[in-house]
Amino acid sequence: MANLLYRLGRFSYQRRRLVTAIWVFVLVLLGVGSLTLGGKTANTFSIPGTESQRALDALKTELPAASGASATIVVKAPAGQTLTTPAVKAAVGAAVAKANQLPEVVGAVDPFTSKAISPDGTTGLINVQFTKPADELAKTTTTAYDELDALSSGDLQVVPGGQIVGGAPPLGITEVIGVVIAAVVLVITFGSLVAAGMTLLTALAGVLAGMAGLFLVTAVVDVSSTAPILALMLGLAVGIDYSLFISSRHRSQLAEGMDEEESVARATATAGSAVLFAGATVVIALAGLSLVGVPFLTAMGLAAAATVLTAVLVAVTLLPALLGFIGPRVLPRKLRKPGAAAVKTARGFGFRWARLVTRLRVPIVAVGIIGLGVLAIPTQDMRLALPDGASAAAGTNQRVAYDLAAAAFGPGSNGPLVVVVRSDDPAKTGALVEQVLAKTKGLKDVAAVQPGPASANGTTRLVTVIPTGGPASEQTAELVKDLRNVIHPLASGDETISVTGNTAVGVDVSNKLTAALPLYLIVVIGLSFLLLLLAFRSILVPLKATLGFLLTIGATFGITVAVFQKGWGASLLGVDSPGPLVSFLPIIMMGILFGLAMDYEVFIVSRVREEFVHGRAATEATIEGVGHGARVVTAAALIMAAVFAGFMFAPDPVIKTVGFGLTIGVLIDAFVVRMTLVPAVLTLLGNRAWFFPQWLDRITPKVDIEGDSLHVRETPDKQLVTVD
Repeated sequence: MANLLYRLGRFSYQRRRLVTAIWVFVLVLLGVGSLTLGGKTANTFSIPGTESQRALDALKTELPAASGASATIVVKAPAGQTLTTPAVKAAVGAAVAKANQLPEVVGAVDPFTSKAISPDGTTGLINVQFTKPADELAKTTTTAYDELDALSSGDLQVVPGGQIVGGAPPLGITEVIGVVIAAVVLVITFGSLVAAGMTLLTALAGVLAGMAGLFLVTAVVDVSSTAPILALMLGLAVGIDYSLFISSRHRSQLAEGMDEEESVARATATAGSAVLFAGATVVIALAGLSLVGVPFLTAMGLAAAATVLTAVLVAVTLLPALLGFIGPRVLPRKLRKPGAAAVKTARGFGFRWARLVTRLRVPIVAVGIIGLGVLAIPTQDMRLALPDGASAAAGTNQRVAYDLAAAAFGPGSNGPLVVVVRSDDPAKTGALVEQVLAKTKGLKDVAAVQPGPASANGTTRLVTVIPTGGPASEQTAELVKDLRNVIHPLASGDETISVTGNTAVGVDVSNKLTAALPLYLIVVIGLSFLLLLLAFRSILVPLKATLGFLLTIGATFGITVAVFQKGWGASLLGVDSPGPLVSFLPIIMMGILFGLAMDYEVFIVSRVREEFVHGRAATEATIEGVGHGARVVTAAALIMAAVFAGFMFAPDPVIKTVGFGLTIGVLIDAFVVRMTLVPAVLTLLGNRAWFFPQWLDRITPKVDIEGDSLHVRETPDKQLVTVD
């Protein structure tokens, strides 16, 4: 491995113009392709094979008018008037007529026909049925629907609601601030504007390539609207970190007098090996999301994994080329002067911290484990649901419509359940519908039950059930379960009775993701354990890394639940309505944080092992490894946290929660687990940390992540250079 990367780094340095030109060509090609051929992202969540999805699929052929997306426009009369006031009623009619004129709309039903008027007569619901599912609607359609709020006047308030407005959430100034903070940290770390700018440039190149490729893929594959943002935040963070790690190794070697070309090649071989293994763990964790069997989650994971893979390729090819262009300017000015070479790096805070941790290893391990365990306590109260109008940003049409409907009709009006009744005979279907109505009315948490439309031949009919609770409430999730339990036994033979609708889809998604977590953890952690075993040739080190991750994820989930679900300090982040976490948050955060945790594990422990295999005692190797890596890992963690923190203040609640969770997770893992608990545990284990059975050593491929095979190599001027 080290020899291969050594040759790649030297080639990129020597042929830097060619390598840079290739990357520019690739970026232009992907950019043009994404702009001309790229499709659009989707804002729907479905899982093939679930009851709710099977029912929706069947409706496409049996009752097409009900198989497309549906939305609700809330209309409210001015104070002191009702919807029956002549001027207000005329305004309602105008709104219905405008909705009927929208493209891809089957029809809009006024509240007087559907009887969807509040008891006080001030609020009504205009039901709008579209010809296609939400993710298939044209952008012009969703935009025109959202702009119906322009119909509001002194006679009537018109607010289009529902979950049909798709597209990736827009980026704001807060995300840019995160990048600016990252740039400041880089300048402080490197002491050179040129070096900091080069690191940002390589990270941006990787992100642009990954994002352009992602939007190009949307032409043929459905991609969630959250996927580009996830790929952006992760690709930018790891891109900066990977470039930082290799550049820092190159700088330290130049400062000690190593030849420039040799230093680039060696930094790519040693630090590049760590980057390759760190990137591989991230890619495994993200690509492992495809094991869950959820299409939108698979797309999110693969999109982020592709962006991380691109960041790794940029770090081991484009970065060495750029290092060749900037030459000694990668160093601070004081180290570029004649005679400044061969200056030994000062043993600063990292070494003092490592000695303190190793000396107080027992209390540090005890306090660390107990403290992280306490932070994880709120995790036991975690509730999951898909986002709905209640979680939308304040002031948006979705949120305003949700609040108006909930106040007038109850929260359940925002998430009705749909029961699909089918048989081979219209009379049988009618009889089943009557039984369903009778059974459903007797259930608790049911506000109303109404018979719905039927297919042309009468063999398929719908029943609408209005819950008393909101779409994301626990009682509604229980109602879906109870409803299925009482109506499923009514069907026999070819008869089928299914519960569907956006709320039922959300319940099915949450159940599917919860059931898939154990398999996901076993496979991803198992594969990563084998990868770390291969890299470090140790059994206890990969085991320690995995246990440390479990502490990280527990504490991260606990804090996230406390803020976003329980509302502790939520107002500081602009969260005005705490509620359940989005269903896919746990598995997404597990995947990303596991990969990032292994990043820091590889960055620190690879240097510790390098010192150990080169003859240092276990404790001294730990001090040397942590001491040398502390500055880089600290900078990397601060940069990654800054990038993620920029997304904490995004208006989209999903992005806000993911940004917060990743920020907290990175800080905990880097500073509490990897920089504190890891050296303490390594010191407790001593030489046993590096025990590797001989039989396993014989059958395990040697990848030489420490660059042992490069211990002595000639420079171009025939001088021998040795690695510390």
